[in-house]
Amino acid sequence: MANIWHKLVIKASPEEVYKAVTTQEGLAGWWTPETIAKPETGSILRFSFGPDYFKEMKVTRLTPSSQVEWVCVQAFEDWIGTTVSFNIEPHKNGAVLLFRHDGWKEYTPSMASCTYDWAMFLRSLRLLCETGKGLAYPHQYE
Repeated sequence: MANIWHKLVIKASPEEVYKAVTTQEGLAGWWTPETIAKPETGSILRFSFGPDYFKEMKVTRLTPSSQVEWVCVQAFEDWIGTTVSFNIEPHKNGAVLLFRHDGWKEYTPSMASCTYDWAMFLRSLRLLCETGKGLAYPHQYE
């Protein structure tokens, strides 16, 4: 199996980072404005990227201010069944986020592109938490 990992320090409390990766408002602020989300285990999150593409994630774990985990149930075929997780720890400058997107069947050009896109969206997440304004889709590359 192939995995994507990113680690970053965010100058915000673990509670603020957790809110950004669990609430509809938070997710819409850094990933895509077209987000439907409830911070409840078992709920299905829907993220739309333009009129013709969306992803759906099932929330499988929520540990307040420390851990969030999703399983992809709808997206491009190579995403289905993969796991996305956000592990948040306190840090002297705010919080450390260890992001993982695990369970890819193999390393592919699509996965390489996804690695870069996640880095841009995690930058957007950091900006949202630190400044109140992220660079959600379609502005993630600005």
